[in-house]
Amino acid sequence: MTAADSPETHQRTQRVLIETARYRIVGLVHLPRDGYRSRLSDYLNSSEHRFIALTDVSIQTVDTDGRPGDPIAREFIAVSRDHVVLATTVDEPAPTP
Repeated sequence: MTAADSPETHQRTQRVLIETARYRIVGLVHLPRDGYRSRLSDYLNSSEHRFIALTDVSIQTVDTDGRPGDPIAREFIAVSRDHVVLATTVDEPAPTP
């Protein structure tokens, strides 16, 4: 396998904000670099994935008034798509490996 064929050259990372009923989560999602399913909305609407895999994550619990708690860092989490209330990209570009 050449460097051009490695999985890293076919993917990009995008920092995203995901909210569930109880958590506010910011992390990196790995998307195809171009084409099919290269947008967050395409990834979320895909029936192939029941979970959203995130790396370099910050998680905050959200109280009943919508106030976030102290952030907790994790290297990796998987979020069930069934629990996502809001998902959006974060403006700051993620570093490319």
